[in-house]
Amino acid sequence: MTIKKVTVAGGGVLGSQIALQSAYCGFEVAIWLRSEGSIERCAPKLDRFAGIYEATLQATKANPAARARGLSDEGATAEELDALCAKVAPARAGIKLTCDWDEAFGDADLVIEAVAEDPAQKVEFYTELQKHIPEKTILVTNSSTLLPSQFAEATGRPAKFLALHFANNIWAGNTAEVMGHAGTDQQYYDQIVKFAEDIRMVPLCLKKEQPGYILNSMLVPFLSAAEALYANDVADPETIDKTWTLATGAPNGPFRILDVVGLVTAYNIVTMNPAAADPESTPGKIAAKLKEKIDAGKTGINAGEGFYKYN
Repeated sequence: MTIKKVTVAGGGVLGSQIALQSAYCGFEVAIWLRSEGSIERCAPKLDRFAGIYEATLQATKANPAARARGLSDEGATAEELDALCAKVAPARAGIKLTCDWDEAFGDADLVIEAVAEDPAQKVEFYTELQKHIPEKTILVTNSSTLLPSQFAEATGRPAKFLALHFANNIWAGNTAEVMGHAGTDQQYYDQIVKFAEDIRMVPLCLKKEQPGYILNSMLVPFLSAAEALYANDVADPETIDKTWTLATGAPNGPFRILDVVGLVTAYNIVTMNPAAADPESTPGKIAAKLKEKIDAGKTGINAGEGFYKYN
């Protein structure tokens, strides 16, 4: 089967990026969302990312160092970059946003699940999804920390189910980690590797299941260490970020990264730790600080404010 129709379930930070990148690369794309309110929140994200695509492609004409690997080839001419830029608006306009299960999934070749990092919500989604997708559909999860084997039976198609995990700002950090479970059929694993290549990602093939894949196995402990310093009143986020960027030369500190990831995702991850139920524990303190910001609407860069303010 050739993958042509892609449905992304969830229009959050990564879901909206995955959808736009797939549309930019020529796929027919829909995003399934739980409510009309979710559609209203998703549309501005797509618009913002489309603006970043266009600005990046235009900047690359004057400065090749501005190139994003997911958008253009090295050495692309000004004319080629203009042609790529002209693809962005139609790609964005062509993405269908819907709450209707059959409209979203009824003829999908590939479904990319990017719902909340909550096992119960994922099982609920997969259980309902079985009623709406055809036999041909391959199903992947973009879960950051959970294993596909946890959900394989709930999908009703374990052989056609695996994980495909993207980094944030996928047009620039164009990695796609591909991770099957013991019951994944190799032919579908291979199709997902090819799909990753077709949307200009670099597929990173895992040989076995690993919580957090490769990237988050390194990134989550790093972010958790920074959150612990903040939660235990060792230093404020700005000082922690400054320490990291000055000492390592990294462009962003952990709290800038958390703003990109989204504080809701960070909160969901920390509250999966049973220790977070104790408000005196470090995970409990982290959860409380994140919850305070979330309740104030400061959920990260897409909200205009998280640990930092954004225009």
